[in-house]
Amino acid sequence: MQIDLRTVSIKPLRHTFDNVARRIGADKPASRYQEGTLDMQQTANFHYRPTWDPAHDIYDASRTAIKMADWYAFKDPRQFYYGAYTLARAKQQDTAEANFDFVESRGLAATLPDSVRDTVLKLLLPLRHVAWGSNMNNASICAYSYGTGFSQPHIYHSMDQLGIAQYITRVGLLLGDLESLDEAKRAWMEDDAWQGLRRYVEDSFVIKDPVELFVVQNVVLDGLMYPLVYDTIIDDVLSSQGGTPVAMLTQFMTDWFAETRKWADATVKIAAAESADNKQIMTQWLTEWRDRAASVLLPVARIALGNRTDEVMADVVQQFNTRMAKAGVTL
Repeated sequence: MQIDLRTVSIKPLRHTFDNVARRIGADKPASRYQEGTLDMQQTANFHYRPTWDPAHDIYDASRTAIKMADWYAFKDPRQFYYGAYTLARAKQQDTAEANFDFVESRGLAATLPDSVRDTVLKLLLPLRHVAWGSNMNNASICAYSYGTGFSQPHIYHSMDQLGIAQYITRVGLLLGDLESLDEAKRAWMEDDAWQGLRRYVEDSFVIKDPVELFVVQNVVLDGLMYPLVYDTIIDDVLSSQGGTPVAMLTQFMTDWFAETRKWADATVKIAAAESADNKQIMTQWLTEWRDRAASVLLPVARIALGNRTDEVMADVVQQFNTRMAKAGVTL
């Protein structure tokens, strides 16, 4: 008996779902990101408006001053849907765990100069409260924004910030103890250096416009704080003073910001390019909140930078202005 094997090409009747095909064409295979994003949000057949907000539908584009002809114009350059996101973060978590194991197993924390250790505990630990605030804000943006292309990345961002808060807590326990965490909370609640930033975070909790909240939290505050604290103070200033182990422990934050800023910049660019009105609104938000964030970060930066604070902050603001200019918004 002889068996002949041959290849049979079967042409698929359809390449993707109808809602995706309407946007990319029926003959074009869709990526997993497109299938997990495009037109995923429900737009009809709601039973009633929310009793807690009868002025809006449960998904309502009028919650923001930004107007878009198509809210699915927003694209995440990272192409993150749930699967891609979790795989990317799992790899980064493996790296972070390896860094913590390296520092702990070799006793590198004990080699830190006392001045560096004190600076890290005073500067870094209260920032876990800022990360928790970002966790809350990004969950809010996801809940009240319109269109999966815009809302989806914010829930990932929310969980990232929860992880960052936990990493900061681990750094505190490694370099100090439980009392160090209690002292950081006391400083966040009472010390003058932190009250401006604390008020900034708490004021952001009551912002109703989800796109403005995106600007306030993810573009402005993160856009100034991460280059200031992690790129400049930890990776540059403290590392030169013997604080390289701290840079290893905070590598996740450095790498995370370098990745997420691409998404934040792309989102700003798409919103501002939609119309002159959008660009004017984005310019106003970015300018007002940039000035406020820079002022509240000054006393925080002075904990580590002393007399160099004004100079360094001016450089960080200038870098931020350059970023926004590339995104199409001149400040």
